[in-house]
Amino acid sequence: MKKCYFLHERESCIGCGACATIDPKNWRMNKDGKSDLLDSEKINTDEKKEFNNKDLEKNIETAQCCPVNVIHIHKEGKKLI
Repeated sequence: MKKCYFLHERESCIGCGACATIDPKNWRMNKDGKSDLLDSEKINTDEKKEFNNKDLEKNIETAQCCPVNVIHIHKEGKKLI
């Protein structure tokens, strides 16, 4: 069961592209200059995507690269980043 997820505050994204460079499997740059979390669920203006625990380290690295801290990682109900 997937108990980890990304939460991306897309509206506040500045479009630096670091997430898409580090993790093109989950992120891509959109024509509007902001990043998109691929295959995500839309929640108002945010994006949410579950992932397996085995990908936690890589996804934390991606979240930490965001200069405006709009990528968050949650695990088992707790916000890690």
